[in-house]
Order: sequence, then C-alpha cells, then structure tokens
Amino acid sequence: MRMVHLSAMHKKALLLTLLVSVSFSRMQNRQASSQSSSESTMSAGTAERFSRLALACVHKEYPNKLAHSLNSDADVAPPRQLTPAFYGCYDWHSSVHGHWLLARLARTFPDAVFTADARNALRQSLTEANIRHEAAYLKAEGRASFERPYGLAWLLQLGMELREWEKAGSDPLAHELSSNLHPLEEAATERLKTWLPKLSHPVRSGEHSQTAFALGLIIDYARFIDDKDFLNLLLAKSRDFYLQDRDCPLAYEPSGEDFLSPCLAEADVMRRVLPANEFARWLHQFMPQVPHNGSDAWLHPEKSTDPSDPKLAHIDGLNLSRAWMLDGIASGLSKNDARLNALQKCIAAHRAAGLAAVTGEHYEGGHWLGSFAVYLVTRRGISR
Repeated sequence: MRMVHLSAMHKKALLLTLLVSVSFSRMQNRQASSQSSSESTMSAGTAERFSRLALACVHKEYPNKLAHSLNSDADVAPPRQLTPAFYGCYDWHSSVHGHWLLARLARTFPDAVFTADARNALRQSLTEANIRHEAAYLKAEGRASFERPYGLAWLLQLGMELREWEKAGSDPLAHELSSNLHPLEEAATERLKTWLPKLSHPVRSGEHSQTAFALGLIIDYARFIDDKDFLNLLLAKSRDFYLQDRDCPLAYEPSGEDFLSPCLAEADVMRRVLPANEFARWLHQFMPQVPHNGSDAWLHPEKSTDPSDPKLAHIDGLNLSRAWMLDGIASGLSKNDARLNALQKCIAAHRAAGLAAVTGEHYEGGHWLGSFAVYLVTRRGISR
C-alpha cells in the first residue's frame, strides 16, 4: 500500500474539515429553529482561526488592488486616504466582508479570546468620520460603477449584521457602529436603486460582476430593514431576469477563474423570490441535472491549481460558495423532495473541500476565503 505523507499544514486543514463536517452532520439532523442554534455549530477555536485571517488584513494596506477612477491630480492618494474604512485586505470589497466577518463572529462569540481584537478593529475602521469620507468617495463623479454590485452587496450585508447586533440590545458598540455606517448604506442603496431599473440583462459571470449573487445578499438586507419599495424592485428584477430560464448549462462550469457558480447562484436567489411549490417546479425546469435517486455524481468539488495566484485561487472559494448556495436551494424545497439527498451529498463534499483550502498560507486566498467560510458555516442567508 502506498503511504501518503501530509504536511503539518494539510493535517491541520484536514482536521478542521472533519470537525466542521461532524458539526454540520449533527446540525442536519435537527431543524435550525433560531439563529443562535445554527451559529453554535462552529466552535470558538474555529471562529478564532477565521477571525485571525480578517484581523491580519483589515488594516494591511499593501499589497493593494485599486478600482479607482481619477478625476484630477487631487485623486492621487494612498488607499488609506481614498477609503479610510476599507483600505485593507487587498481590495475594497474584501475589506468590507472582512469587517463583516469580524462583526459576525464578535457578536456570536462575545467572550472568545479573539473578540476584543475584533471589536477594536471594527471601532478603528467604522468611525463616523471614516464612513462619511467613504460615502463621499462613492458619490463622487465618475464612480457610478464602483464596486457594483458585489462590493455594495457585501456592504449592505455588513449593515444588516450590525443592525441585527444592535437589535439584540445588549452591546453599545453595535449601536455606535451601526449608526456610523448608515450614511454609506444609504449611498449604496441609492446607487443600486438607480442602476437596477436600467439593467436590461443579468450578468452571468462567475466573478464580481455576477447579478444573481448580489441580488441574493441585497434581498436579504431589504427584507430585514423592511424597505418594501427596494424589495419589490429586487424581486421584480429577479423574476424578469430568471423566471423563464431553462436548462442551465451546469456542465460548462466552472470557468477558470470562477468563485461563484452562475447556475447555483441563480437558483439560490430564486428560492428567495418564489413560493416553495413554485420554486420546486422552476428548479426542475432550470436545473434538471439534480438527481432524484440520491446520486452524488452530478457535481464535484474543484481544486485550485495555484493558490498563490490571485485569480486561480478563486476556485477554492467556488467550493465554499457552491456549498452555501446548494444549502440555500435545499432549504427552499419541501422535506420530502426527492432531490434533497443528492443536494446534501454535494453540500458535504463541497464544504469539506472548501474548508480544507482555507489555510491562510497564501495572502491571495487568505484575505477573503475566511469570509466565505464564515458565511457557509454560520448558514448566513438561510431562512429560519
């Protein structure tokens, strides 16, 4: 028999995967009746590991990839001056969801050893002055497409996280941070309300420009804050874009730099839009590949060929986003739907592969994969 020797790093990653998989197997045997019950599937040790990835980058200014349009010489400045809240983690959107990670874990694990550092990082970034500057930057001439829609969707998720934390009523920091962020939330919301009515076709990429992924996050936000006009716009555009779609070409996925699945993301947003019975029928037409016999042969995890390459590392994130989208799709079906066994097998396989890749060995993945892991493990976006 051939012996396979694993490095210490890979042993640690495998152990983490096994621990999280066991937690999820136990969770799948009981209904998630509340937010706290679903979040408790992650241990404080795992949460600390993910939090350290975000803490290592939210105030790390370089390397930095700017999506910055200049109107004059005055717009030439270092990242910390251009966007003083979200200048770290290599790019703006990764910084935003790095802060989301810290907020989510700080409120979920208020007594953990990493929580004080997470709170301090949030307090340092999300000041009233910093956010006011960020809002002005977003509204400036020539920036209509800045971080649209991916970064703006994550910004609203951060706002939702802080609002939920504030609503719990037990932490004055949550009220301070949430209040500070409101002007930027409003700017992002207005940007999206202006853009969506003019968007004639969905963007079906596997990267930041994808429409379906962003719509899912933004719908959750609009529902939570009870913005009925915004929600109606989001639901209407989702129906316009996707209701008539049939036979999604899942066999064409992934493209070489995808971290999102166009097919799964579309199904994941439509389960937020359609009533359960209508969604079940729509899914049958849209994704007939999902087996009714419990087979796991229809969709396999992928693996990055070079985790140190910032684009090729996307594939490791694809496994994580596929896992949570499959989980979302399953949550939209009835308990006796014949497709659930096949979905659950694919969820487990993609979750294990995705979590094993969150090593932090390479900054190209470490600056963002932790956020995707936390979104998956805490089942963010799953209706309860």
